[in-house]
Amino acid sequence: MVAMADADLSTPKGRGRKAIPLILGLVLALAGAGGGYLAVSQGLLPWQGRESTHEGAVHVADNIAFVAMEPLIVNLPVQAGGRYLRFTAQLEVPADSVSAVNHVMPRITDVLNGYLRAVTPADLSDASGMMRMRGMMLRRVQAVAGEGNVRNILIMELVVN
Repeated sequence: MVAMADADLSTPKGRGRKAIPLILGLVLALAGAGGGYLAVSQGLLPWQGRESTHEGAVHVADNIAFVAMEPLIVNLPVQAGGRYLRFTAQLEVPADSVSAVNHVMPRITDVLNGYLRAVTPADLSDASGMMRMRGMMLRRVQAVAGEGNVRNILIMELVVN
């Protein structure tokens, strides 16, 4: 009978000891949430407290223009199994560089044709590959178009058939 009484007394202690980390975690989580709320509401974070200069409308720079490229269709390497890539893009250029970029558009098309023919399906399979590919194309276009004539390349269509 004494053994049963000891067993009954030890059970709640065991449960209580297991609950201590849970209660401690809950208290810490609530304290962290309260501290986070306080930091955001008081503007203690470095990115808080900056008022937007926009009045609801998106401000687009007046000195940019977009030059549309003709769609490119290139065959992929043999490893791709006879697949084709359809590519369409627009070039973001300063407004005063539109005629200069249009003048060298055949060279831009040529350099992108050469680059896209070397692209493998593995390059297109993930987002980091797409970003790397976009950066390489932009670098090539900037080299052909001249310093400061092309700000960005916007991929409008990229389809593998």
